[in-house]
Amino acid sequence: MNFNKNQTILFNKNLDSLNNPTLKEKLKELSITHYELILGKDSLDINLKDTKNHTFLYQDAIKELDIMLKTYNEKYLLYPVLYFYGFGNGILFKALLKNKYHKHLVIFEKELEIIKIMFHLLDFSQELKENRLLILDVNSLEFQDYYDLCSTSPFFEFSRTYFLELSSDYYEKDQEDILNLNNNLIDKFKNAILLKGNNSKDILQGIQQLIYNLPTMLTHPPYQNLLKQRENLSDTAIIVSTGPSLTKQLNTLKQYANKATIISADSSYPILAKHDIKPDYVLSLERILLTSEFFNNDFKEFDKDIIFITTHLTHPQTIKNLKRNNRNFMLAYRGSEIAKYLKIFKYGELSEGHSVANVAYGLAVFLRHKNIIFIGQDLAYGEDGFSHTKDYQNLDKHEGHYQRDFGNFRALAYGGKGFVESSFIWNLFRSFLEKRIHEANQLELCTTYNCTEGGARIEGTIEKPFKEVCEALLKEDLKKPFPKVEVLSKDKQDELLLKSYYKIYKSIKHCQDFSQELLKAYNHILESFSNLNLISNLNEGKEILDYLIQEIDKIKTKLEDGKNMLDLYEILGPLLTQFELNLARIYVLNPKTLEDSYNKSLLWVKEHIEFFNMVYEHIKAQEKALIENITPLENELKKRNLEKYMRKINNAK
Repeated sequence: MNFNKNQTILFNKNLDSLNNPTLKEKLKELSITHYELILGKDSLDINLKDTKNHTFLYQDAIKELDIMLKTYNEKYLLYPVLYFYGFGNGILFKALLKNKYHKHLVIFEKELEIIKIMFHLLDFSQELKENRLLILDVNSLEFQDYYDLCSTSPFFEFSRTYFLELSSDYYEKDQEDILNLNNNLIDKFKNAILLKGNNSKDILQGIQQLIYNLPTMLTHPPYQNLLKQRENLSDTAIIVSTGPSLTKQLNTLKQYANKATIISADSSYPILAKHDIKPDYVLSLERILLTSEFFNNDFKEFDKDIIFITTHLTHPQTIKNLKRNNRNFMLAYRGSEIAKYLKIFKYGELSEGHSVANVAYGLAVFLRHKNIIFIGQDLAYGEDGFSHTKDYQNLDKHEGHYQRDFGNFRALAYGGKGFVESSFIWNLFRSFLEKRIHEANQLELCTTYNCTEGGARIEGTIEKPFKEVCEALLKEDLKKPFPKVEVLSKDKQDELLLKSYYKIYKSIKHCQDFSQELLKAYNHILESFSNLNLISNLNEGKEILDYLIQEIDKIKTKLEDGKNMLDLYEILGPLLTQFELNLARIYVLNPKTLEDSYNKSLLWVKEHIEFFNMVYEHIKAQEKALIENITPLENELKKRNLEKYMRKINNAK
């Protein structure tokens, strides 16, 4: 296909404005081989013929454009983000972006020749430059592309208004690609929401256990000291999980244990002890009582020189079990707004992710290992239906696990051939693990091997037999045990303990003051809202609703004050996220009459009244959690003869 000079200039202008370097290069080099351009008398009548199957982009370009615009201007006028499969002739998007409410149009296209042709005919440069028009190549979408889109603003905030539209019937030929794309987007939106947290009960338990565990955390070695004192001591780390395939790897692991850093999941630790394979680190994440059973044993000399790393929110029984047998352990926080509020930065921050393997991978990267090896990381059921290796002590607790996790899930098998039975939770673990591995690959931090030899494929890893990788990488014994990780000085511990005590009491007062302020505003709004039943005039009712919305915005402004609300964001975070996601559905409603406008405002105010009531209950729950769990910290301060400072803090509040 030949283009004139002006069309070539226009193409280059569009290309220069495209904020996607990979797609830019592809379009630059692409040859147009199987589309024929068809121009009608009207400037809007731009069509293409697919010469491979003799079909057309549109049956009637202008009529189809009119139908789409009418639909979108009526139903989706207020949608900040819209998603389309197929670039078409692009005129629809030029028209839609004249609407100031449409902040972004996300276009997925498989046939890049279509984009190249249209870039010669229409000027999209401004829309591309401002990222209002986002074009993604279906052929090369990777995990990171989905993650970046689904977890960033405003795409995340309006994830519950997401739907995927075909720009024309021509694209129905790509049904399988469309279905796959749609499922991927839905899954990644779900993952992004889960990462933000969706269970206030779990959050509250975490806050309770952080405050209760605080004196233990501050009197044990800080995580940052570990990273500083032990980096670059070993080239290779082996992360040991408890998938069904672990058993077959134990002999090789024992043979090479002194030549690599061994990072064990808590569930793998008793198995390694049984086979006399000493890990260097044992990681534990769960806050539940059941997890403490992994440490309810006495392996005597075997535990010497192992560092047990658990989180700020671990169950107190886990700490009791670790202390009882004189194990060397530390507590480190991760993703905790309360911990950041307390400013105990030396004790964080563990990597994000919902599984021990995610955190173990982060530890291995932070310790500057050049090679990281996974074994036992199946993330799938074995052929015999078991979820974990048969030595796993809680095997009976996982029977029927994947059916309970929202149904059956399949994943691409290790080696890329066929599929294995997985679960929603394991798919979630794997997606976050793949994100970490992708980031490490991009930054060239390390090479990651999946030597599980079974289970699900983990994208971004090199799949090789465990023994083969060990023979290639592990030649010499390491100088073990690694250097001891030091605790902070007594004076520094005293300082952190007192500062934490002060901050907790300050937060208790904040909970009391803000909850009273919120309750007063809530009652005022609720009373005015209740009086709407006495008003029959829509205009008068709308004025009252507009006033209430202004009052609501005053409270929300205070809630969104990151600096002053930091101590409450952990308990309120999941609630705020879920509320805003649901509120987006009301925001995009397009009222056409005064009655529609009234009902939208009515719904908006009603939702906020219920929300403020929940915020009040959550704040009071945090206040209670802080008061009830500060006793161990008070006892530690008394043991250190710091009562006079405690009295000063109490009198000052």
